[in-house]
Amino acid sequence: MMKQIQKRGSRLVAGFSAVSLLALLSGCQRAPTFSILGSFFPAWLFCIIAGILLAWGAQWFFTRLQIESYIKPAILVYPCLAAFCAFTLWLVIFS
Repeated sequence: MMKQIQKRGSRLVAGFSAVSLLALLSGCQRAPTFSILGSFFPAWLFCIIAGILLAWGAQWFFTRLQIESYIKPAILVYPCLAAFCAFTLWLVIFS
C-alpha cells in the first residue's frame, strides 16, 4: 500500500515537472521585433523611446499650463511617467 502511494506521488511530481517545463518553453515564441533596413530591433526599445518622448511632451504641456512647479519631486515623477507610458504602450500594442 505504501509503495503504491509513493509511486503515485512520484508520478504526480514527474507529471507536474513535465507540465512546468512545457509551460516555461511556451515563452520561447517569436519575439516582437521590427526590421529596419535589415536590422531587427526589439519592440520594447521603441516603447521606451516613445515613453520618454511622451513624458517630455507631458513636461512641456505642464510648463505651458504653469503647473510644473507643483510637481514635486520632478526627478522622480518624470521617469515614472516615462515608464508608465512605455509599459502602457507595450501592453496596448503588443499584448
